[in-house]
Amino acid sequence: MIVECPDLDAMDALGQRIAAQLEAGDVVALSGDLGAGKSTLARSILQALGYRSEVPSPTFTILEVYDSAEMRLPCVHADFYRLNDPAEVRELGLEDYRDGAALIAEWPEKAGGFAHLPECLRISLEIVGQGRRAIVEQGSDWLGRAL
Repeated sequence: MIVECPDLDAMDALGQRIAAQLEAGDVVALSGDLGAGKSTLARSILQALGYRSEVPSPTFTILEVYDSAEMRLPCVHADFYRLNDPAEVRELGLEDYRDGAALIAEWPEKAGGFAHLPECLRISLEIVGQGRRAIVEQGSDWLGRAL
């Protein structure tokens, strides 16, 4: 499925639709060039889940956990850009963080990818003029969920 996001409102609307369908154990894998909108979409998803504070990019911390009382679902936001080897993911203890939470993963290919998981929603973001295009591929667990 292709979703055109000509402006921030459209990107926010996509994030809201994803958040409405997100379940514990799901992975939202965000790919795309620098500046394509991965962090923007991640922020939209987290805000739609009920997080009300600032959402910094986890580029330097690699993992940020969002589990506040006002959120519908706990979520881990990961940015794997700085990883040099997918084996580093094990050192981070990612599976422990994912227990009972959803995962939003930027630069998933640096972590070995998540496309093989049925609970993975893969989104590749492209810059198109002043806007963005989201190419969405649903793992089998996402089939039947309306986006």
